[in-house]
Amino acid sequence: MTHPFLDLAPLSAAHFAAVEDRVARLLGTEQDVVIMQGEALLPLEGCIKGAAGPGTTALNVITGPYGQTFGNWLRDCGATVIDLSVPFHTAVTAEQVRAAFAAHPEIDFVSLVHAEAATGNTNPVAEIGAVVREHGALFMLDAVASVAAEPLLPDAWGVDLCVIGAQKAMGGPAGVSAVSVSERAWQRIAANPKAPRRSYLSLLDWKERWVDGGRKALLHAPAQLEMLALEACVERIENEGLDAVMARHATAAAATRAGALALGGGLEPYVHEAVDAAPVATTLRVPAGVDASQLVAKALAADPVLPLVAGGGSLAQEMIRVNHYGPDATRGVVHASLAALGAALGEAGLTVDLEAARRAVTDAWK
Repeated sequence: MTHPFLDLAPLSAAHFAAVEDRVARLLGTEQDVVIMQGEALLPLEGCIKGAAGPGTTALNVITGPYGQTFGNWLRDCGATVIDLSVPFHTAVTAEQVRAAFAAHPEIDFVSLVHAEAATGNTNPVAEIGAVVREHGALFMLDAVASVAAEPLLPDAWGVDLCVIGAQKAMGGPAGVSAVSVSERAWQRIAANPKAPRRSYLSLLDWKERWVDGGRKALLHAPAQLEMLALEACVERIENEGLDAVMARHATAAAATRAGALALGGGLEPYVHEAVDAAPVATTLRVPAGVDASQLVAKALAADPVLPLVAGGGSLAQEMIRVNHYGPDATRGVVHASLAALGAALGEAGLTVDLEAARRAVTDAWK
């Protein structure tokens, strides 16, 4: 019995390396790119465990839940952690990072999330990277939710460890990820006696056995389906054009924000300033007395494939997230999402203007 997902020809080392090269071109980087065989938390943890240790003083920027996770990992490594937290409805600024360096000149590692899909904000990485470079710290960036949705230039911005995943704006699988690694980062990891070795978390294993070996022999059997899917989604981005893909995401975000404001019913953008809002997802605050998770459930009852979710954790009752990324960054999806939310708000007894929302979305897409 045959199946398109089964009985595939083996994925060669040369094919694996070719996919890495296409990812490197997508990032516009001259750094080493290593594809890792798991969801993006794998290289994110591997970067922190590899580059940080008891002698590290880390500035951990928290603009959402992933920043909180990075702080926990850094502390587990024995690093001294200085958390820079900002309200989740805004973005961190380069001036705040500069002030942290002034207060703690010993900082030698900075971790930052580019875009937080969970809270809907995005951070000014270019400006922050310039500050980090001035102080000589190693710079790790989580770009999982920003790659292909907004500009991402790890080399120009001085990013030493840039982690991406395919499952959001790239429109690919969740089970494979990649990290670009600067020469400075390789040196830091190699000098860290606590860096994972002979481990699935080990970047050094990939460096010594794969990169330095001329990418001739893989460390283990590749995740074949995920690799083929990653190659396909990169090819789709190449065919559409990266600029066009990013423009589509930016337009979807602008249209969702404008449509939600025109819809009424008490919905408000969770991220206060549009400039701080991520193009990959728009977060909305529900009116007082309305439970966001119940509102989303009503909206999805009419159309269960819409990219609507309630906020996570403590935000579940007050936040709605419209995940307009990848194939959902389209005018039709934005129209349908707001129409479903409007209908659910109407059922809750709130006054909405579906036609005004439709016009706002249409105008934003022109």
